[in-house]
Amino acid sequence: MDTAKIINNPDHYSNYVIEPADYIMMNGMEFWRGSIIKYASRAGLKKYPEISARESERLDLLKAMRFCEMRLHMLQNEVEK
Repeated sequence: MDTAKIINNPDHYSNYVIEPADYIMMNGMEFWRGSIIKYASRAGLKKYPEISARESERLDLLKAMRFCEMRLHMLQNEVEK
């Protein structure tokens, strides 16, 4: 296993001109926004062990949705105050 490649240049981000992490950091994005971009960008490209490619994609999309829901909850709490 090439751990340096897994850490520094994972296959599920190699299709992009700018890696999502670089894009997120260069733009000073909040954690929730960066997480949405990260998970949405790799959905369908990262295969998790022991589950199908389709289920791996679904999992990353659910993770992106979780961060959308967290942000919506934060906004709702701001309105209620």
